[in-house]
Amino acid sequence: MNETIRELLAKLGGLPVPVTDLADDADLYAVGLSSFASVQLMLGIEEAFDLEFPDSLLNRKSFASIAAIEQTLTQILNSKEAA
Repeated sequence: MNETIRELLAKLGGLPVPVTDLADDADLYAVGLSSFASVQLMLGIEEAFDLEFPDSLLNRKSFASIAAIEQTLTQILNSKEAA
């Protein structure tokens, strides 16, 4: 999951730094993730993982770091399995 998130972030995030240089807990907005790029990233993640972000998780906190994205995806996938 982490590798896929990093690949999508590299492709869609438009970051001025290599994704490989980022720690999992690095603040993505501080390193240049824009609101537009976060939407593009969300759409890429939805397609890659065949899921849809619920409105309650469409916020800056969900995309604040690679670890936050991973935690959000785990939450969505777990609720998807429970349904």
